[in-house]
Amino acid sequence: MSYLDLTLADLHQALVSKKVTPLQLAEEAVKRAKANKDNAFERFMESETYAIASSLKEPEAHNPFWGIPFVIKDNFSTKGIETTGSSNILNGYIPSFDATVVAKLLAAHAVPIAKSTLDELAMGGSGITGHKGPTFNPYDPKHERMIGGSSCGSAVSVSAGIVPFALGSDTGDSVRKPASFSGLVGFKPTWGRISRFGLFPFAPSLDHVGYFTRSVEDTALALVVVAGPDTEDATASHQPVEDYTRLLKKDIKGLKIAVISEIVDSISNKTVMDAFNKTLEALKRQGAIVSYVSIDKQMLGTIFPTYLTLCCAEATSNNANLDGIKFGPRYEGSTYQEVMFKARTAGFSELIKRRFVIGSFALMRENQDVLFLRAKC
Repeated sequence: MSYLDLTLADLHQALVSKKVTPLQLAEEAVKRAKANKDNAFERFMESETYAIASSLKEPEAHNPFWGIPFVIKDNFSTKGIETTGSSNILNGYIPSFDATVVAKLLAAHAVPIAKSTLDELAMGGSGITGHKGPTFNPYDPKHERMIGGSSCGSAVSVSAGIVPFALGSDTGDSVRKPASFSGLVGFKPTWGRISRFGLFPFAPSLDHVGYFTRSVEDTALALVVVAGPDTEDATASHQPVEDYTRLLKKDIKGLKIAVISEIVDSISNKTVMDAFNKTLEALKRQGAIVSYVSIDKQMLGTIFPTYLTLCCAEATSNNANLDGIKFGPRYEGSTYQEVMFKARTAGFSELIKRRFVIGSFALMRENQDVLFLRAKC
């Protein structure tokens, strides 16, 4: 077994005891990433990877990210490194700054390996709409099963043993779904717990910075490093950053857990239900109180159309600056409207165009009375 197959916590101990060096880990991670056949990466960062890894000499015992290789979803800004959001309209875009969460990981002496694929502009849950084609589940060498999205490449990088930690973003289920499809811990924190500065916006009222690890302990260790306020992000929480690892030892006796009956009753997959019930029984044995509750089916049925309307409306507004003038490839035209039309026609996939149409429809003044005022009644 390679050191890269360990959890972040165990790998940290190996680094501290000098059983392995950051450079050795980086070289192995790059080798594994390049050998991977699941279409998980937009680009590798070899020059940055080896420069950072080579500079790390003396382990920092109290810094769990010292020398740890990691992967960055390609909708986080990385200074001097092309960042496309897996969309043709951003081909060639090179940010002039790092996203706050990336800057924090670099400050903790973590070692970036690559930028990972995603569903285009993080809009999608399949992992098949990035501009380089579908990303596949590493547990299926036949490439017949999806990894889920939109944080597909980051999920692959952890589940395939390339790195123990990878950044993702979650608006609807973009970290949690691929985590469930690949046997990982996918973490979506409270809104604003991690600064979103430098994350390409999809639907800011719903966007979260999230990540993948192989254990709950690793998730807690990571949150201590990446959480906290940010002067660049007015929505970042000012709540103190705790030592979240201490919560792992907390007794769950008396903890109340609600299970929504209508959702459970709709699941027909026996394997999924057996695993779910096994988890509930384990929680009960530890003293948790599990109660089944009921929610009106009609109300549950409104969740998806509400989400789709809101996220498409926000995405339409947020991505209006992707016009072929400020970012990405430039198309010639006699007017700026013609330039923009050509750029957006060639730059966006059909899925993105459909979402923008839905968003534009929802934002039209004459439709707001129909959609929003009725929804408030």
